[in-house]
Amino acid sequence: MPIRRLPPQLVNRIAAGEVVERPASAVKELAENALDAGASSIEVQADGGGLSRILVADDGVGLAPEELALAIERHATSKLGPGADGGYDLLRISTLGFRGEALPSIGSVARLAIAARARGQADAHAIFVDAGAVGAVQPSAFPGPHGARVEVRDLFYATPARLKFMKSERAEALAIAEEVKRQAMAHEAVAFSLELDGRRTLRLPAEAAGPEGRLARLAAIMGREFADNALELDQARDGVRLSGFAGLPTYNRGNAAHQYLFVNGRPVRDRLLQGALRAAYADVLARDRHPLAALFLELDPALVDVNVHPAKAEVRFRDPGLVRGLIIGALRHALAAAGHRASTTVATAALGGFRSGGWAPPPRAQGFSAWAAGGWPPAAAALAASLPGLAEVSARAEPDWAPAPGLAEEPGPAPVFDPVDFPLGAARAQVHETYIVAQTRDGVVIVDQHAAHERLVYERMKAEMADGGVPRQALLLPEVVELEPAEAERVAARADELAALGLAVEAFGPGAILVREIPALLGETDAQGLVRDIADDLAENGQALALKERLESVCSTMACHGSVRAGRRLTAAEMNALLRQMEATPHSGQCNHGRPTYVELKLADIERLFGRR
Repeated sequence: MPIRRLPPQLVNRIAAGEVVERPASAVKELAENALDAGASSIEVQADGGGLSRILVADDGVGLAPEELALAIERHATSKLGPGADGGYDLLRISTLGFRGEALPSIGSVARLAIAARARGQADAHAIFVDAGAVGAVQPSAFPGPHGARVEVRDLFYATPARLKFMKSERAEALAIAEEVKRQAMAHEAVAFSLELDGRRTLRLPAEAAGPEGRLARLAAIMGREFADNALELDQARDGVRLSGFAGLPTYNRGNAAHQYLFVNGRPVRDRLLQGALRAAYADVLARDRHPLAALFLELDPALVDVNVHPAKAEVRFRDPGLVRGLIIGALRHALAAAGHRASTTVATAALGGFRSGGWAPPPRAQGFSAWAAGGWPPAAAALAASLPGLAEVSARAEPDWAPAPGLAEEPGPAPVFDPVDFPLGAARAQVHETYIVAQTRDGVVIVDQHAAHERLVYERMKAEMADGGVPRQALLLPEVVELEPAEAERVAARADELAALGLAVEAFGPGAILVREIPALLGETDAQGLVRDIADDLAENGQALALKERLESVCSTMACHGSVRAGRRLTAAEMNALLRQMEATPHSGQCNHGRPTYVELKLADIERLFGRR
């Protein structure tokens, strides 16, 4: 068959399939254009899941009349200019858009209208595109002093085949909302609003630039609880800076939908983030649970390639190992600094359990709260008198007597530190031989003694392994593991790292690995399966997570069997010693599977339960 040159309109429609996959893709491209134009406020409207109508309005610099016609030509852009030598550098992209494909792609498959007023100009103009047919630039009304309003109607009507593959209107609307949220997370100083089918679903005012404003924006999108349970990150290494927030291990989800990565202000989806989060939370979270995180990477544009795909949703790092190591190191440092802290949602769930029975507190005029109003009723006073110690005034109450003259001048004994001032307080009782009840200065702490001690033993075992190395056991007959040549090369290249974990391997010809020693902790194990799992982890994540997880799993099991069991009665000294160890041990707020080891109830919350507030 002879080679033919395709018509320009058909070329645009083919290319539009890569740039604009669904309505959310169009919203992403138009929002990025608005951000590149310096907008401080962006309004998004969508009807019918974005298939009927999309409007993106901003207050950026706007477009001059002569620029409107260029804006809808393919590969025409204001964001990529020639350097001093006249060349165009694709290695230093500092804007969100640069390919000049979004507007012509949208215009080739839909009805597109662009109205704009350039900053400093009195008149506004508009241009219309209908399935690739371009109209003339003409004067237009415009509500603001400057900016642009881009309206897309009947998306994909010019490509019915693509239209058939769209999901339901609700699914497309949810995808649009998710895209707007991602853009809003990356730019906290820009106000965003979203209206779906005439109903305002999102209104985010501009926040102050910086960590506080960013956390406020993240809390508005990810939930107010995220702000209370987030750990701040701010680390730099070799010209790469990582900032953002990650959730406590006990504040987790059943999927990875709440994990976000931004590179130089660009929302991206990258497997590197999921692998790094899994590695950092490996020994504080169960494998089927996922942390919440919003991480922001800032690095020289020359160190990252954003020109991987027309949709610009993927990036390639020049040194992915550096980025991964920075993410894991920063997360582990933040988790260790959190110490015994557990998420506030644990206490909220506990209080909700108390309220779930529909119990109503008694009126304030009755019961113990009446003591503050002038004394108990006679019946209650008689009952109190019959119970030893109940009617006595607490030793913490202020005395109503004055000291004898001269007594106050005499030096008293040195103040004694009260154990209730410790973070986890002073142990007061053991309930059901399983739970320790401790009193703090402003609340009550309930500790699961088995889960808490299991974490303490586990952390001690890990520290001992790190100090002395992992004991190894030599195989009587070394095992040969057959792999793909590339897999075998990757495993052999990490021989030193694996040896530190107790696994001695070496190359055994092309496509084979010889296993001489295995970690003694594993006992009788499937060396073949272990090496293959390591090869898979190296290919996917760049680290031998399989071996680390097996060792940590064995340590976790040993810690479980070697810890204080539920049902064992503890003395007051043992309970307090356990609390002090928890305060000094990292990650002690959760067990090895991410479940909380203690619940803290503030006195104010307890008083609300009993109607005292």
